[in-house]
Amino acid sequence: MRFLSTRRKHPAAKPLTLLLALFMMGAVYSVVSPAEQSAADTNTNPQVVQGKGLYDVTCSSCHGLNGEGTSQAPSLIGVGAAAVDFQMGTRRMPLSKPMAQAPRDAAPEYTQEEIDAIAAYVATLGKGPKVPAESKYSPAGLSEEEIARGGELFRTNCSACHNIEGRGGALPNGAYAPSLTNVSSKHIYEALRTGPQQMPVFNEGALPDQDVKEIIGYLAEVREQPQYGGLELGGLGPVSEGFYGWIIGIGGLVLVAMWLAKKGARAR
Repeated sequence: MRFLSTRRKHPAAKPLTLLLALFMMGAVYSVVSPAEQSAADTNTNPQVVQGKGLYDVTCSSCHGLNGEGTSQAPSLIGVGAAAVDFQMGTRRMPLSKPMAQAPRDAAPEYTQEEIDAIAAYVATLGKGPKVPAESKYSPAGLSEEEIARGGELFRTNCSACHNIEGRGGALPNGAYAPSLTNVSSKHIYEALRTGPQQMPVFNEGALPDQDVKEIIGYLAEVREQPQYGGLELGGLGPVSEGFYGWIIGIGGLVLVAMWLAKKGARAR
C-alpha cells in the first residue's frame, strides 16, 4: 500500500529559489559580458578628466552631458576615439553653424593634446574604433604592385563618390564627397573605419588594414604624379572631359557653321 507524503515545503522556499536564480544569472553575466572601464578608473585618469572638462564646455550643449545625443547632434556612445580624432582633427567639429554637411578646415581649433583628451573621454562612453597606430595606415614600403592594387580597390569602393583621383563630388540633398587631396593618411583610415556623415563604415572585415594602406598609397601616388596632358580639367574623369569636349568642340563647330551661313547670305 502506497502512502502519500504529508511533508510540505517551507514558505520561504520559493523566494529563496528566486533569489538564487537571480544571483546565478548575475554571476553568469559578469563572466560573459565585456569588461568596461570602471568609474573609478575614469575619475583617476588625468587625460580622461581633462577630456571630460573640455567636453562639458565644447560638446555637451549639442551632444548632451553624457554623450547621449540631442535633437541637434547624434549620440557619441560607442563612436570611439577615432571618430573624435577625425572630426576634431579635420576641424569639422565643433560645428560653427548648422548646415547640410560639416566642412573641413585646415586649422584645427584645438591642439592635438586636447583632441586626444576629449577622444579618451568619449572612448569611456562605449566601445568603438580606437585611434590607429601609424603601422595601420602608413603606406611606406608598399610595392608598385600593391599601390596598383590600391587603385583597383579605390575605384571599386570609393570612386563612385570621390571620383577616380579623389577630387570629391556632389551627393544628394546638398551633401558632397570631400576632396582627399590634402587629407592625412591617418584621417583617411579613421574615415573608413568610422563612416562620417554620408560615408558608409568599412570595418576590418570589409577592408583589412593592408587594403586600406594600399588605397592610401594609391592616393599618395596620384597626388605626386605630374600632369603630362596639359589642362587637367579638374581631374574628374572621362565624363567631365567628354562634357568639355562636347561644349568646346560641338559649340565651336556650330559657331563656325553660323559664321559661314551668314557670310554666304551676304555674298548673295
